[in-house]
Amino acid sequence: MYKLIAIDMDGTLLNDAKQISPGNFDAIQQASKNGVKVVLASGRPLVGFKRYLEELNLVSQDNYAVAFNGALVQTSEGNEIISRTTLTLEDYKYLYNLSKKLKVNIHALTETSVISPKDTKYTRHEAEINHIPNDIIAVDQVDGNTIIVKVMFVDEPEIIEEIMDKIPEEVRIKYTVVRSAPFYLEFLHKSVNKGAGVAALAEKLNIKQEEVICIGDAGNDIHMIKYAGLGVAMGNAFPEVKKVANFITKTNEQDGVAYIINKFILHSDKEFAV
Repeated sequence: MYKLIAIDMDGTLLNDAKQISPGNFDAIQQASKNGVKVVLASGRPLVGFKRYLEELNLVSQDNYAVAFNGALVQTSEGNEIISRTTLTLEDYKYLYNLSKKLKVNIHALTETSVISPKDTKYTRHEAEINHIPNDIIAVDQVDGNTIIVKVMFVDEPEIIEEIMDKIPEEVRIKYTVVRSAPFYLEFLHKSVNKGAGVAALAEKLNIKQEEVICIGDAGNDIHMIKYAGLGVAMGNAFPEVKKVANFITKTNEQDGVAYIINKFILHSDKEFAV
């Protein structure tokens, strides 16, 4: 019996219009009523997806969220922190120097804003989808007390693709490096990933690994898909994500999340759009 389901946001729970479909909504409500912990696990800060938690009736002291790709795990109300692991300003400076060598744009996320030495469409996109400020400030001018949660290389997909093989091995050893979107390459504390975040939450709730389902579509979902008792890739997932999954569901435009909930939690044969 599955007791916890961790669901990625963009490309997984949300359709291409960034909405929760009626099918996904209904399935999540039924799973919650059946006592299953439904947890949203996102690369976004909590403020960037809290409105979706509210829409799903998942904001309370008994509901949880995995934010910043696992760097922050907390109650969805935000009052209790289960785990919190961040980077430092020195990490940002180190990766900024690498970005200059690779000729790729960069920004960083604090707990409340995006900071970047240059205004780009991808930095604006990050700020807009998360409803947080976009602060353009030179790296050497960032306040020394600033807490850096994660750093991101942000650029055209073909540029990100080109630099993937140029990331030095020492950087991959020093950080968790994940591609969360075609135009985003993220750097987190070495101990941080969605899998570790979901594992920390499962341990707190006394839920066994084999009782966990994780669903995602991108590189930053691989750790949690590998961790889960049932690791699920979306039909629209990156090929490398499908490769590590136990099961491939329908796409985010076909209520792939609802399909999994109905099949493995509610044991319903309800049909979905194809």
